[in-house]
Amino acid sequence: MPWVDACAADDIEAEEARRFDNGGRAFAIFRNDADEYYCTDGLCTHEAIHLADGLVMGNTVECPKHASVFDFTTGEVETPPACENLRIYKTKVENGRVMVEV
Repeated sequence: MPWVDACAADDIEAEEARRFDNGGRAFAIFRNDADEYYCTDGLCTHEAIHLADGLVMGNTVECPKHASVFDFTTGEVETPPACENLRIYKTKVENGRVMVEV
């Protein structure tokens, strides 16, 4: 799978998220407080609300509509109503850019 330039690493503050669209699909890129970057499917598995608009705390994101919580390092649901995990994608930072393998 190809690596795609998603955004500048500095565009995402610690404990924030950014929306990234590629090939007609939505993704969410997260930066935790340890300055690590992660990428997941962009839409909540409960009602397809974009997770980049959610609350990021540590390694989790809370969906802004019904408060489902996901661990964005694993994609696992931590709090319902969502019951399906998110798919995660490999990320790396090169030359100040966040790259995602999609």
